[in-house]
Amino acid sequence: MTSLPPLDHDEIIRRISLDVADGYDEELEMEIEDRHPLPGVYTRAKDVMLERSHIAEAPWWVVQAVDKKRARLNCIDHLLKQFQYHETPKTPIVLPQREHHEHYSRQAVPTNMLVPEVY
Repeated sequence: MTSLPPLDHDEIIRRISLDVADGYDEELEMEIEDRHPLPGVYTRAKDVMLERSHIAEAPWWVVQAVDKKRARLNCIDHLLKQFQYHETPKTPIVLPQREHHEHYSRQAVPTNMLVPEVY
């Protein structure tokens, strides 16, 4: 088993800066250790764990996560592709005629209840 490809330098510096700001000493120590050319204790332990526990019945999948948004989308895409989907026959839906009520007027939704339209 080979080690995972390293994160790019800018991403490592960004993560270390966040760890320093948040005071996560343990995570910071692992990030700094992983910057050395030789794999650190954390990296070796991870490689051994993946090697020993990666089996056909319960495989490990590694998500390249330098870009978190793309990593999430790739993960969702990969997980959905693990299942076979079959088209199911659908019976046509017949809707009844719409009823109109002359005395009903729809109220405006308060703006603090609306989800922002970002896209």
